Amino acid sequence: QVQLVESGGGLVQAGESLELSCVASGNLFSISAMGWDRQAPGKQREFVADISSGRPYRNYAEFVEGRFTITRDDALKTVYLQMNRLKPEDTGVYYCHIRGDVGPKYDFWGQGTQVTVSS
Repeated sequence: QVQLVESGGGLVQAGESLELSCVASGNLFSISAMGWDRQAPGKQREFVADISSGRPYRNYAEFVEGRFTITRDDALKTVYLQMNRLKPEDTGVYYCHIRGDVGPKYDFWGQGTQVTVSS
């Protein structure tokens, strides 16, 4: 019933920007956080960023180095990841993540959107 639809990936040159979007739908009662993981070819999936549904509180992986900004629209159940100054090392599949900690507990990931950064 839950669906996460990611979009915005593509092929860019190093130093360019992309904005990813993820729209959640279905029986999500109380979203605690929305965010992004990624997986580079041949590597384990890793955390990129998330944003809480409250204050909001943002978390970023160390490798972001100030280059990315995560935002949300709780009414639309949408999370965005603005990625600037992209590096070839940012190449990978980016997965939307939705977490619920209050009430029904859940974690969901989307199917992913490909980001490719050429040198």
